[in-house]
Amino acid sequence: HRYMPASFPAAAKLLDQLVARLQPGALPGGGLPWMFLPDYVEQYGIEHFGESVALFEKITQLVSCEFAVRPFLIRHTDAMIQQMIRWSKHPNHHVRRLASEGSRPRLPWAIALPAFKKDPRPALPILENLKRDPSDYVRRSVANHLNDIAKDNPQILIEIVRAWKGEDPQTDALLKHASRTLLKQGDPAILELYGLNARHLEVSAIKHKRKVKMGETLDFSFRLANTHKKPVTVRIEYAMYFLRQKDKFGRKVFKISERSLSGGETIEIRRRHAIRPITTRVYYPGEQRLSIIVNGRESEPVSFILNY
Repeated sequence: HRYMPASFPAAAKLLDQLVARLQPGALPGGGLPWMFLPDYVEQYGIEHFGESVALFEKITQLVSCEFAVRPFLIRHTDAMIQQMIRWSKHPNHHVRRLASEGSRPRLPWAIALPAFKKDPRPALPILENLKRDPSDYVRRSVANHLNDIAKDNPQILIEIVRAWKGEDPQTDALLKHASRTLLKQGDPAILELYGLNARHLEVSAIKHKRKVKMGETLDFSFRLANTHKKPVTVRIEYAMYFLRQKDKFGRKVFKISERSLSGGETIEIRRRHAIRPITTRVYYPGEQRLSIIVNGRESEPVSFILNY
């Protein structure tokens, strides 16, 4: 910034010339070396909407502008949403993805969008335009955006699943990925939409290691039976209740599989859960718990001891 014109419109002209000379994929690490470009526009272009969005459209084809556009959504909400709706029809898939990813209510490592967490509906036309996008890269962004919505407004996600489900296989796959948070929570409405009923399913013979040391694996097994005469779709998960401070437990759900179980069929499932230090979790020695979840119905947790 010390060497750029003090006037942002003048600086924008130089940035435009620079971006025109850079080639996507020319450097190792993809677009990572160009991260200073959207950051510059975010910091110095917030009061110059026209010049900034024109730059975002070009820069995002080198490196994603998903973080940089968010202050613009907060300051220039209506104008930015209209711009993103236009971007959702852009010929370049990076620009189309920016429309979805940049407007996510809870984009990881980015500033949140409180207004969109409260009411995500202004961004729904963007997702509607992109739900059948030819790029899997774009459709994954739509699924993640919808999953963000589910965390604050589950009913909106459920309504979208009802409206879009069955349109085509790719959209169905997008919706299933978008529903992952509600599925893990065992939301009755989303389970019903996917035909995941636990009425005729029985979990038994849960076996597990009673003591585990840090760095080892918790080995466990159980039986799952379909008591119905007809095949049943089963979503099989397990929950780990990790000990936290003040003798509280934090619950984390892990998916095992989703499959069909024939009428009268019984299967035995064996799994290992690695317990090793990771940056996102602090382990406390002592009692931990494990439960099995089938189509949203959870078994009574069993305990094991974690030692260092």
